[in-house]
Amino acid sequence: MQINQSNLYDCAIIGGGLAGLCLSIQLVKNGHSVVLFEKNNYPFHKVCGEYISMESYDFIQSLGLNLNKMNLPKINQLSVTAHKGYKISSTLAMGGFGISRYTLDSELAAIAKHNGVLVLENCSVSNVKLQQEIYTVETSKGTINCKIVVGSYGKIEPPFIERTKHNKKGIYIGIKYHIKTKFPSNLIELHNFKEGYCGISKVDNDTVCLCYLTTSKNLNKNNNDIKQLEKNVLMKNPYLKKYFTESEFVFDKPLAISKIGFEKKQTFKNNVLLIGDSAGAIAPLCGNGMSIAMRSSKIISNYISLYLQKKITKNQLIKYYTKDWNTNFSLRIKIGYYLQKLFGKQATTLVSLKVLSAFPSLFQKLIALTHGNKF
Repeated sequence: MQINQSNLYDCAIIGGGLAGLCLSIQLVKNGHSVVLFEKNNYPFHKVCGEYISMESYDFIQSLGLNLNKMNLPKINQLSVTAHKGYKISSTLAMGGFGISRYTLDSELAAIAKHNGVLVLENCSVSNVKLQQEIYTVETSKGTINCKIVVGSYGKIEPPFIERTKHNKKGIYIGIKYHIKTKFPSNLIELHNFKEGYCGISKVDNDTVCLCYLTTSKNLNKNNNDIKQLEKNVLMKNPYLKKYFTESEFVFDKPLAISKIGFEKKQTFKNNVLLIGDSAGAIAPLCGNGMSIAMRSSKIISNYISLYLQKKITKNQLIKYYTKDWNTNFSLRIKIGYYLQKLFGKQATTLVSLKVLSAFPSLFQKLIALTHGNKF
């Protein structure tokens, strides 16, 4: 599908992940014209832990996706292990559910298209310009004009956005597999290893998501060889060794994402409003980035509608959205950042887990801080 260059769209969204898709559906339901650019073709897999807390369940259903009919695993138990296998467990008061990004994103993309969003797949954005309150977005499928632009491109910033400077010691890689193995539907596990951790939980189609985060330095030490890294480092944890040696791996090769940083970002940059990971790369340990991404789309959709209806100015839009972002997410992201520094270190991880085992109420409090209220 090609762009009608004579049209002036209300909103252009760069990136068709969860935040972008959810925002597009909300805006078009409010009567706004929306174009969304996605560099891949749906459906496709993404590096993601694929656990979503129940805070997002009703919201997803409100967009038009009937989760109740999908027979998804409901998750209410958590186990965490240290490098050598010391384990603690707890119930998840709110809990969550498992669904692959392959399924979820493609379902939401279909809903967006059905509601009138112009979804342009296999379409990359090369530049965004602003002149006299009208944006020009240059893409591989042509140029469009619009009234507001939202960036939902994820953790990796595109060339036309000023890059966030990463601390070299804090650059990570993410690796994901889908596996077939015996695994309880109601459980999520978090296994620590040297300079990283691995989450495991069930998703749809009787498949288990295995996704880990580690430092780029850790991979470099293992000749930049993922298999060597897994053998030399991850499999030192006996639980991970069992999964890597006894499971059926669905993918021919792992999905990988590199050069991930978790530094503080901005909600508005280079004249583009930012949501989800684009506004703040969200550490997996802060609860789940998927719920934060979706909640950010709900927050900003209201302000964009008010702006398009000329009830608030653009400066007010930026100000109100930034304030709400900080109110809703700053603490969760900060907790995730500190947990990120704590986990993956052999001594501190073991001591921390033993303390949490001795004080289960503290463990429950920490879990609660990483989950938000239903929205």
